Order: sequence, then C-alpha cells, then structure tokens
Amino acid sequence: MDDMMLLATMAGLLLVLGAVAGVLAGLFGVGGGIILVPAFFYVFGQLGYDSPELMQICLGTSLATIIVTSLRSVAAHHKKGAVDWAILKGWGAGIAIGAVVGVLVATSLRSGTLQAIFGVLGVIVGAYITFGRERWRLGTQMPGGVLRALISPVIGFLSVLVGIGGGSFGVPTMTLFNVPIHRAVATAAGFGVIIAVPSVIGFLLVDIAVVPPFTIGAVNFLAFGLVVTMTLITAPWGAALAHRMDAKPLKRIFGVFLILVALNMLRKALGW
Repeated sequence: MDDMMLLATMAGLLLVLGAVAGVLAGLFGVGGGIILVPAFFYVFGQLGYDSPELMQICLGTSLATIIVTSLRSVAAHHKKGAVDWAILKGWGAGIAIGAVVGVLVATSLRSGTLQAIFGVLGVIVGAYITFGRERWRLGTQMPGGVLRALISPVIGFLSVLVGIGGGSFGVPTMTLFNVPIHRAVATAAGFGVIIAVPSVIGFLLVDIAVVPPFTIGAVNFLAFGLVVTMTLITAPWGAALAHRMDAKPLKRIFGVFLILVALNMLRKALGW
C-alpha cells in the first residue's frame, strides 16, 4: 500500500510538473528542461530518493523528454520552412561531440557539483532572458572554421550539464550572429535532438544504486512518459496565450524567477 501511495504521489506531482513546464515552454519559447531539472530534483528528493547521483537522474530524464518535444518542434517548424538545415548540418557534429563529452563529465560528478554547475549556468540563462536584447550582435553571419569548431561543442557540452535542449544556448548564439529569431528558435529545436539522443544513450548506461521506480540507468521512464504527455498537451496553450498578450514583461519576470531557482540550487550545493 505504501508503494502504491508513493507511486500515486509521484505520478500526481509529475503530471502537474509536466503541465506547468509545457505552458511555460509555449509561453516564453524556453525549453522545458531548464524548469524540469530543478523540479525533478525537488520531487525525487522529497520522495526519499536523494543520493549523490540524483542530479544525474534529473539531467538524464530531462534530456529524454527533449528528444520527443524537439522532434515534434522540428517537424512543425520544417512545415513552415523555418529550419535552417545548413546551420544544422554545419554545427551538428560539433554539438554532438560536446554532448558526448558532457555525458562523460556529468556521470563522473556528484550531485553537489552538478547542482553548482546548474546554478551558475542557470543564472547566466536567466540573466540573458531578463536583460538580453534582440538587437545585440557579434557578427553578421554564423561563423565557420575554427570559431564554429570551438563554439559548437561548447553548446552541446553546457546543454548536457544543465539537462536542456538547444534553445537556451543555441538561440542566443544564432541571434547574436544575425540569424532571425524565428529561424533561430526553429533551428535550435534541431540542436535539441542532436544534444539529447547521444546524451540519453549515455545516461541509460549509468549504474546508480538509489533510483525511483521505473528507472533505467539515469532515466526515469515514469517521469519521462507523464511529463512528455502533459507537455505536448499544454505547450500549445502557452503558445496561444503568448499570442494574446504582451509576453515581454512576463518573460522578464520568468527570467528573474529562473535566476532565483538557480541561486537556490547553488545555495544547496554550497551547503548554505
């Protein structure tokens, strides 16, 4: 009976989490991973599955959801002709290499270290969401050669360490190099697939002692199934809401909220 109650509680929390993540992703154009990782950490920790490897489960499960949501997003954007396949082809290999390295690093670190990394990178993402301007530019076109070879693995590497798709680092990178925002968002969905697929394969092979029910390696399939289902249902609600209201001030509020969540994760990592 206790096990059934635990599963019911876990399922209920994950359904709510998936619904909220979907609305926020649709409303702000920010991938759900940046929300899911700290939320997974809280849910699994409160249910008694805290361990030195808990963050690995949060990252692996978040990235698994990104495979489905990114594929759906790429397909939708492709129908509208918004995906820049030339950028995907040119940057894909470097991003994938960075993602693989990210898995190797993430699986060798303890939860506290990964929490600290998430905290620092989460503050950076939140600050960009809050204070970033669309007119900021570093160049007039996407870089190639050595610069691309340096930047592309960093996008994949950092994304895995935070458990997110290509949006949080890919969209700013592309817009800073003069890619129109709608094309950057569409193409970043492709980055998400390239990041998530090899990452999840790696996380499935991890051996963790203390895991929630229905977990293989560092991927919890109950959380994956419930969150993906709810995200696919509620993301269009958020997108529809974004078209009916001025999302810019709300986006800044969300950015501040994200900074606070990241700072709280950093606080816990430092033992404060």
